[in-house]
Amino acid sequence: MVPLHVFLVGMAGSGKTTLGRRLAANLNMPFVDTDERVSAMMNMPVEQIMTTLGEAFFHNAETGVLMELIDEFPCIVSTGSVLPMVKENVQLMQNHGIIIHVDRPLDQLLADARQGNSPTDHEEIVQEYNQRIGFYKACADYTFENNLGVQVGAQGITTLVNSLF
Repeated sequence: MVPLHVFLVGMAGSGKTTLGRRLAANLNMPFVDTDERVSAMMNMPVEQIMTTLGEAFFHNAETGVLMELIDEFPCIVSTGSVLPMVKENVQLMQNHGIIIHVDRPLDQLLADARQGNSPTDHEEIVQEYNQRIGFYKACADYTFENNLGVQVGAQGITTLVNSLF
């Protein structure tokens, strides 16, 4: 059993939620996706929360979820892609667990968008990537390269976490 929270940070589409669910199952730990938790608390989809209440409200709610999680039993946490850009969020994660940057190459993120797996356009993805990648790298204790698919990724991230404890 992993004695600390494992926080997964990275771009939308990097595999945080997919790998996080599999990692949690492999380690027999609870899994929490901060976006999903906020959505469940508000009883509406993330897009609707952002449209009706604003992005600032949503990101503050994510911080609230993070604050609740630190008092819970250790779990695998998939964070929203903006959450690590807030200094206080990073401090909470650093003080209560390990942070793993799930890094997926930009060309793969763009390929998913071309295949219709992402509602975001290419320029927006590139802009967000360039704005956020430094935050992910700066806060992470470890980087996990997620470029070989879900099966290999799930096995690799499980091996990484097991090697840490």
